[in-house]
Amino acid sequence: MKLPARLPDPTQDEIAISSVLAAQIAEEIRIAGGFLGFERFMELALYAPGQGYYVAGAHKFGAAGDFVTAPEVSPLFGACLARQCAAVAPLGGQGIIEFGGGSGRLAIGLLTELRRLGIDHLPYAIVELSPELQARQQALIAAEAPDLLAHVQWWRGPPVTPWDGVIIANEILDALPTIRFEISGGHILEQGVGLDDHGAFDWRLRPATVALADSVRAALPESPETYPDGFRSEINPRQSIWLAHLSGFLRRGVVVLADYGYPRAEYYHPDRDDGTLQCYYRHRVHADPFWFPGVQDLTAAVDFSALAAAAEVAGFAVMGFAEQAQYLIACGITDLLAAFVEEHPAAGYRATQAVKTLLLPQEMGTRVKFMTLARNYDGAIVGHNLRDARHRL
Repeated sequence: MKLPARLPDPTQDEIAISSVLAAQIAEEIRIAGGFLGFERFMELALYAPGQGYYVAGAHKFGAAGDFVTAPEVSPLFGACLARQCAAVAPLGGQGIIEFGGGSGRLAIGLLTELRRLGIDHLPYAIVELSPELQARQQALIAAEAPDLLAHVQWWRGPPVTPWDGVIIANEILDALPTIRFEISGGHILEQGVGLDDHGAFDWRLRPATVALADSVRAALPESPETYPDGFRSEINPRQSIWLAHLSGFLRRGVVVLADYGYPRAEYYHPDRDDGTLQCYYRHRVHADPFWFPGVQDLTAAVDFSALAAAAEVAGFAVMGFAEQAQYLIACGITDLLAAFVEEHPAAGYRATQAVKTLLLPQEMGTRVKFMTLARNYDGAIVGHNLRDARHRL
């Protein structure tokens, strides 16, 4: 796989952490007989205790990190999501759960807007597995919105008893470790990781198990025999497992999912012949997951058709599907921007440019999709009032 012309050099600390992790992965490859499924490689690269990308302590979000998420672009993103939370609030419940709190900015934007709407009683819980990220979220909220800190709790996992309210997952599903596969001569192969003669990571192939082959055939919109030789992509069973976990505790409420992804026909289009796997380091995007594992982020886009099917199996109703621009406009982002500019004219240009980043097709407007799920809830679904594209699923 080709790297960009130039990636920034990692720091000595990053190199040291990556070296330890690379040795751990190499040992797993040897123990496994020379082939490690890519799903396991990605799991170790992102979440290995002490060395994985999301637990090793590097800055990840914003200008100083590796990528920018929507809450970092504008607080109005969180304000828009607050509109759905406000619609659920009159029904009672136990509040809001955000999975993976990022830098903490989504919590600030959302809770600030709820307070402006006169809703100051909804507890907010961030499910965060990384102690380092939890500490950074707490520090940011304490520094920028200390009056909100009393409303926020941090959990190491979801509740174990029945729960009512709103669940938010922004750019969570694309970080779940995924299986990679290849089609050759109509046959389905699993793509994994091995070691070359110099001990460096290298791609390997082996015949897919019967279960994996059946799953891939069920996911593809066309027969494998119609795909060109060498077609590669991903399939992620962990997304359905994650939804099943939600169904185990969400008794009544709404789930708001926002992520990079496509409906099935676009995800597995023959022209997308190397899948959706991407690597991020200091705002450079490239396609080599073996470059300093643990130092860079790895993501794979979400198959929203598969997600919708898994949601229905898990007992959720799929209430809407939309591109981010459509969702945020339906939630009133243009009115929110106008009100902000009127109140803060000196910051108007910067705020407007940030909203353009959220809405324009060449930025995040069409690349990010929103899906809303519900369980035992028949109230307003705010973000899909403008356009609902479930027919594309």
